[in-house]
Amino acid sequence: MKIIDRYIIKKFLGTLGFMLLLLSIIVVVIDVQQKAPRIESNGFKVNYFLVHYYPFWMIYLVITFMSILVFISVIFFTSRMANNTEIVAIISSGASFHRFARPYFIASGIIAVLALGINHFALPWANIKKNKLEPYTMNSVNREKVTGNTEIATRLSKNEYIFINSYNRQEKRGSSFVYQKYDKKSQMTYQLVANEIYWNSQQKVFVLSNFMERKAGAKDTQIIANGPEKKMNFGHSPEELFPDEMLGQTKTTPELIKLIDQERIKGNKNLNSYLNELYQRTSMPVSIIILSILALSLSSEKKRGGLGLNLAIGIALAFIFVFSFEALKVVSENNTLTPFVAMWLPNLVFGPIAVVLYFRRANQ
Repeated sequence: MKIIDRYIIKKFLGTLGFMLLLLSIIVVVIDVQQKAPRIESNGFKVNYFLVHYYPFWMIYLVITFMSILVFISVIFFTSRMANNTEIVAIISSGASFHRFARPYFIASGIIAVLALGINHFALPWANIKKNKLEPYTMNSVNREKVTGNTEIATRLSKNEYIFINSYNRQEKRGSSFVYQKYDKKSQMTYQLVANEIYWNSQQKVFVLSNFMERKAGAKDTQIIANGPEKKMNFGHSPEELFPDEMLGQTKTTPELIKLIDQERIKGNKNLNSYLNELYQRTSMPVSIIILSILALSLSSEKKRGGLGLNLAIGIALAFIFVFSFEALKVVSENNTLTPFVAMWLPNLVFGPIAVVLYFRRANQ
């Protein structure tokens, strides 16, 4: 059976490699044609994006849809084996269906482990490169949401707050800054107000222009001071202090866990998007194994409709799976479901179905 094992694993990985190559070429060509006018209107050359954006974008895209690509690949080559009666010949030689399925488990397990490592450590690096240029592929409305000014209201700790009337994350600069600190009785003990705030990347501090500070003194008095400039270190970089929704994508898992802990203390409303990112990094690789078992169970039996019917079923299930993940992200961010349940629910639904169909096929 070792020869057959190598044969099946070779078909498994070969078909998946072909699918990845085909997807990369088709998707990049279509996406470049669609986004070229936006890229050029922002002062960039398309060739620059082909080198500095699309390779990292493809890593993100491939890892995101890896479980679906594995699913369709298994459906495709297993259906061909069934139509050519290769599976019947293997089973007739005395091998059980469980023994026949072993190379599927091996191949899908290897891919799942690789995807797990990439998700937790390599993909964040690719997302850093991708996210720097992604705003310039968007339409003007969506680009303004990322690169434009926004209002900031955040909590540094249980008794520290920051408010900025207009802040630009790209320039790391804002206007109408207010920092407030309270005691245990919710009485304000310190307030710092400034016309402008910007990040000094060399000194790693925030610089406040035209500031005024008030400190609580003895017997309900106040100590007031002002000046043209004041430097402050809040213990975090601008990205961590004023995070956007895409920040979680650029953090390795240890960094992301630390960020989540910080944002939980601050009461960040985007916390669930970071938790979705964290749990999806593990649930998606696990789905590779689940969908491989499901694909094997559906396509290992010769059907009247042949390869076309199996592919139709596979593509339909693939769309349901992808749509469920994206829909559950929205549900989680609206606090209808916890992020853990939302990101694991597709596996919890498809997993038992895959196991039932597998044993049903094995007992035929």
